[in-house]
Amino acid sequence: MPDRLTSTGMSEDHSEARDLKPPLLRNHSFWGMTCTQFLGAFNDNLFKQLLLLLAVVAVVAGENGEQDLQGRAMIVFAAPFLLFSGLAGYLSDLFSKRQVIVLSKVAEIVVMSLGLLAFLWYARFGLHGMFVVLFLMGAQSAFFGPSKYGILPETLRPIDLPHANGIMLMTTFLAIILGTAIAGVLKVAFSDADQLWIVSAICVLIAALGTGTSLLIRKVPAAEPGLKFQPSSLTLPPETRRLLTTDKPLLAALLASCVFWLVGGLVQMSVNALGVLQLKLDAKATSLMVSSMAIGIAIGCILAGILSRGRFASGVVRTGIWGIFACLVLLSLPGGVHGQWLGFRGSIPTLLLLGMFAGMFAVPLQVFLQSRPPESQKGRMIATMNLANWIAILSSGVIYWGAGHFLERIAWQPNAMFALTAGIMVPVALWYRPVAQGL
Repeated sequence: MPDRLTSTGMSEDHSEARDLKPPLLRNHSFWGMTCTQFLGAFNDNLFKQLLLLLAVVAVVAGENGEQDLQGRAMIVFAAPFLLFSGLAGYLSDLFSKRQVIVLSKVAEIVVMSLGLLAFLWYARFGLHGMFVVLFLMGAQSAFFGPSKYGILPETLRPIDLPHANGIMLMTTFLAIILGTAIAGVLKVAFSDADQLWIVSAICVLIAALGTGTSLLIRKVPAAEPGLKFQPSSLTLPPETRRLLTTDKPLLAALLASCVFWLVGGLVQMSVNALGVLQLKLDAKATSLMVSSMAIGIAIGCILAGILSRGRFASGVVRTGIWGIFACLVLLSLPGGVHGQWLGFRGSIPTLLLLGMFAGMFAVPLQVFLQSRPPESQKGRMIATMNLANWIAILSSGVIYWGAGHFLERIAWQPNAMFALTAGIMVPVALWYRPVAQGL
C-alpha cells in the first residue's frame, strides 16, 4: 500500500528519516535544487537581457525621440516582488517548500510560453507585450524565492550552509553569464525582434527540464502547517516585525542586503548604457561586459564560501564592500575617446573585480539571513528579505530613470551613474560593522 501523504507534503514513513542530512557532496536533494536554480536563472536572464537590449535604445513616439527604457523594465520586473513576497513567504511556511518549488517551476513553463507569443506578436504589441511577460516572470520568481532559499537549512547540515550558498550563488551567476552572453549573440543573430520567438521556444524546453530537476529535491514537512492567514501576511507579518526589532544584527544584515541589490540593479543597467550608448558597442560586446561581472561574482561566491569556514565571516563582507566602492569609482572616471577613462578593454577586468567583491559581500549576508531566524519563521523571514531586496531593485529602476534624465539634461556621460552608485555604498562602508560568529 503506498505511503499516505500528510498535510505537510511528505509521507509519514519519511518523517523519521528527514533529519538524516548527508554531507553536501552526497546530498542529491541539494544538487537537484542547484540544477533547478541554474536552469531558472539562465532562463530569466536570457529573456530579461534580450528585453533590456531591446529597451536600451527603444524609439518611443513623441518629442523625446530615443529613450533608455531599462529603468521602466526594471520597475515592471520588481513590482511583483512588492505585491507577492509576503504571500509567498506565508505559503512557504504553510506548505512543504518542495511543493511550492515544483508548482513554481510549472508556472515558469506557462510564463515562458507566453514569452514565445510576445516575441511572435512583437510587431503588433511591441515592448508592452514584453513588459507583461516580464511582470509574470517577476511574479513566478517571487513565489519561488522564499522556498528556494528556505529549504536549504531544512535539507543541509548547518556546517554546509556557507559552501552550499557559495555553490548556489556561483552556479546562479554562471547561469547569468551564459544567459546574458547568449542573449547578446542571439540579439545580433536575430536582428528583428519578431524572430526571437525561436529563443523563447528553447526557454520553454529549459523550463520543462527545470521542473524535472525540481522533483529530485527531498520531501520536507511544512514548517508551520497550521499557520493562519492574516492581512499582515501580505506585507510584514507581526512575528517577523518583532524578530527584526529585537535582533539588531539581523536587521543590519537585511539593510546591507538591500543596498547590495540596489547597487546591483543600478550597475547592470549602467553597464548596458555604457556599452551601447557611450562606447558604441553592439549587443554582443555589451553582453560580454555584463558577463565579465557575472564571472567575477561566481569567483567571489566560491572565495566567500572557502574563507567563511562555516562561520559568518565579517572580514569577507567588509573586503567586499570596499572593493565594490573602489571599482565603481574607477568605472566612473572621465576621459578617453568616448568620455570614459577605462574604455572597453579597461572596463572588462574592472567589472570582473567588481563582481568578485560583490560575491564576497553577498554570500556571508545570505548565509546569515538564512541561518539566524528560528525554523518556524525562516520562510517568512526570507520572504521579507525578498520583499526588501526587491524594493531596493525597484528603487534602482526609479533612481536610474530619474538620474538618467538629469545626466542627459546636464550633458554628462552615462558612466557618471557609477559615481552615484559608489556614493550609495559610502554609508554601508562607514557604518556597517558586523561581528564574526558561528552559525
